[in-house]
Amino acid sequence: PPAKAMLRRRHKAPRPVAPREGAQGLARSRRRARPGTQVPPELLVTPEALGRARKPAQEVPRGKAPAAREKAPPALGKRPARGAASVVLVTGFEPFGGDARNPSWEACQRLPNEIAGLRVERVRIPCEFGRAIDAVTEAIERHRPALVVCLGLATGRTHLSVERVAINVDDARIADNAGAQPVDEPVVAGGPPAYFATLPVKAMVAAMRAAGVPAEASNSAGTYVCNHLMYGVLHFLAAGGHKARAGFIHVPASEEMVLDKRGVPSMALATMVRGIEAAIAAARSTLRDVKLAGGTLD
Repeated sequence: PPAKAMLRRRHKAPRPVAPREGAQGLARSRRRARPGTQVPPELLVTPEALGRARKPAQEVPRGKAPAAREKAPPALGKRPARGAASVVLVTGFEPFGGDARNPSWEACQRLPNEIAGLRVERVRIPCEFGRAIDAVTEAIERHRPALVVCLGLATGRTHLSVERVAINVDDARIADNAGAQPVDEPVVAGGPPAYFATLPVKAMVAAMRAAGVPAEASNSAGTYVCNHLMYGVLHFLAAGGHKARAGFIHVPASEEMVLDKRGVPSMALATMVRGIEAAIAAARSTLRDVKLAGGTLD
């Protein structure tokens, strides 16, 4: 009989112990806290955190993938994501149309390495339909910028022109550097008729003027590679749900370009750089554009 009793005790299953509930309904540890022990705040488990951890995952019907959330296009006034707020991507074009230089790229090169807390990344863009967009979108994927500011040359203009809108039309008066000359063709087949810049155009113009630089808001980026690039970049950002804000600035001819040309307006490269730097700083700090008269009569 004693041996049987011992056998029964040996195979006896342990009694389940129910967890004791604390004041917040959480299971309390049986270990005693030592007096004076300091617990780092990041190790504390709050009732809210535990509640989130216990929340059951949403069931997905068999054979169906969870629906992807639609990402809205970036809008003016939407603060950039914390991890993507350290870079401004600035682009400039290579020379085209028989010119030996392009001040959009020369000004880009002269910008400081940091503006308003943003690291400046530069990309030289081929003056070619199609390839221009690819060069910028690849740089966007690589750097994940908060702002994208594309620069281009508009010979004949007297001011730095911050473009308001890009249209879905390629209509080239001259061939690009690869010999392509599209006429009345869409930038993106089936794309929207136009995109507005998501940078604060008027605030950037005001900042340029405050820095002593002639500047204006422009309502036409043309129909050449500059408009092509502006439209393509804005379409890429909107379609992909990227949070970067983007726009385009046209620069006049530089003084070096018009030394042997009469009657062609020009601007010193140093003045361009000062204006572009002021514009980027304004775009960084301004989430909603200012209301400032800037329309044209023609």
